[in-house]
Amino acid sequence: MRFCRFIPADRAVSTDTPRYGILDDHQVREISGAPWAEWSQSNGVWPLASVRCVAPVDPSKIVCIGRNYAAHAAELGNEVPKEPLMFLKPPSSIVGPEEPVVLTPYSQRVEHEGELAIVIGQRCSHLRDSDDALSYVLGYTCLNDVTARDIQKSDVQFTRGKGFDSFCPVGPHIETDLDPTNVLVETRVNGTVRQSGNTSLMIYRCAFLIRWISRMMTLYPGDIIATGTPAGVGPLVAGDAVEVGVAGIGVLRNPVHAPSAQ
Repeated sequence: MRFCRFIPADRAVSTDTPRYGILDDHQVREISGAPWAEWSQSNGVWPLASVRCVAPVDPSKIVCIGRNYAAHAAELGNEVPKEPLMFLKPPSSIVGPEEPVVLTPYSQRVEHEGELAIVIGQRCSHLRDSDDALSYVLGYTCLNDVTARDIQKSDVQFTRGKGFDSFCPVGPHIETDLDPTNVLVETRVNGTVRQSGNTSLMIYRCAFLIRWISRMMTLYPGDIIATGTPAGVGPLVAGDAVEVGVAGIGVLRNPVHAPSAQ
């Protein structure tokens, strides 16, 4: 099943509350309630061409895992971490499909990082090794962990380099029927493949990450875990179109815009 959040295309994004729906090939069937709670199908059925899909979740937090592919760690001159390298992106960094990544004047090197993202479906805290961590998952989506690489390197801490507004594209929807252990993750810029890797190459797998993170912080429905990026990260410039595709989910596309006038 594919869950999405949408706004009727003839309404202003700023004034209309996004609705949840089930995405079929050419239509969206509106639902009452959130996908991770009790929900029911309403009478609303919308042609896909008449809606604007937005980020499929509005999380309390975005938990990211760095250097979770050995080849990516190596390309940046880093060692493989002895335990998951965790950092946060603020929810204010989220944009949805087709919304622009807006470059910042404070960085001279902004890069893409395409990833598989986990969407939590129920509250979890202090999971044990024997717990079925994937049972706490609603589904999976695509995510681009856009990074101001020069700032990340100069700050040591990742918060500023990862946290600018629009630096976390998410979408286009949530896929509930996916085995996350062996799927292809690719990033294209202007149609050219920049990144191509398989989740089977992750150092720390999805189930492990959920258990491990839950021992530091409670995960709530709608929270996102970004599972790390394969090798091949590279620069984005104004005028680019960046696409993150995950097999079995779809493609998240975003244009790249020049910094906004201050």
